[in-house]
Amino acid sequence: MRGRSPAEIRQSMEANRAELALSLDRLKHEVAAITDWRSQLEIHRREALIAAALAGFMIGGGMSAILGGRRRRRRHR
Repeated sequence: MRGRSPAEIRQSMEANRAELALSLDRLKHEVAAITDWRSQLEIHRREALIAAALAGFMIGGGMSAILGGRRRRRRHR
């Protein structure tokens, strides 16, 4: 098995650099698309509305329980 010439090694390194640059560019665009919360919200609008409604229900129920418990204690005094 013969070794590669310096020119072949340089050519291989340049090809690897070009491929790496393309891969990094693709990755940059994919990360930008994934972390764009506005487009994610638009894509998953129904799920976001359901989650917001559930969160509101839970917070409202928790506040009601806390405030309702305080009012009951005041009446019994």
